[in-house]
Amino acid sequence: MARQLRAEQTRTTIITAAADLFDRRGYEATSLSDIVQHARVTKGALYFHFRAKDDLAQAILELQSTTSRRISRDLERRGYSSLESLMRLTFGITRLAVEGPVLRAGLGLATAGVPVRPPLRHPFTEWLELASARLDGAVEESDLHPDIDVDAVAHSVVSSFVGTRVVGRALEPVARQPRRVAGMWRLLVRGLVPVPRRPHYARLAVHLERGPAPV
Repeated sequence: MARQLRAEQTRTTIITAAADLFDRRGYEATSLSDIVQHARVTKGALYFHFRAKDDLAQAILELQSTTSRRISRDLERRGYSSLESLMRLTFGITRLAVEGPVLRAGLGLATAGVPVRPPLRHPFTEWLELASARLDGAVEESDLHPDIDVDAVAHSVVSSFVGTRVVGRALEPVARQPRRVAGMWRLLVRGLVPVPRRPHYARLAVHLERGPAPV
C-alpha cells in the first residue's frame, strides 16, 4: 500500500513538472530530460509511468477533462440557473489554472494542436457541449434572448474564453485572468441577456471575479 502511494505521488510530481515546463517553455521545446531534472526523479521513475512525452501530454489533457467535468457536476448539484452555472464553470477553470500549471498546460496543448488520443475527446469539443447544454437551459429559463442561435453562441463563448486565457497568458501575469474573464462576461451579458436580467448577471461577474470560490 505504501509502495502504491509513493508511485502515485511520483506520477503526480512528474505530471506537475511536465505541465510547468510545457506551460513556460512550450511542448516542443521541452524534453524528457528536462522533465526528469525539473521533477527531481530518475529516468527510470519517469519511464515506469510514461514511455514518451506524448503520454505525459495525454495525462495532462485527461486531467483537464476530468476537472472540467467534475466542476460541471458539482455545479449541477447546487441548483444554480443554467447561465450562472456556465459562468461559474469558466471562473472555476480559470482559478484552478491560476493556482497550478496543469490546466494552463492543458490549454496550451489544446491550442498547439497536440493530437488527442481516443477515447479522450478534444477539450474544445467538451467545452462546446457543456456550453451548449447550459445555453439551452438559459433560453428555457428566459435568461437569454429566445431567438439566439445556441450553437453559434456556444462557439463564441468558448472561443472568447479560450482567447481571453491565451492572450492574457502571453501578455500579463496569470493572476489577472479572473479579471479578464469577468470582463468577457460583462460584454457577453450585455449582448445576450434580456434587459431585466442584465443587472443580476453583471453583478455576478463582479462577484465571481472577487470571490474566493466560484463553485
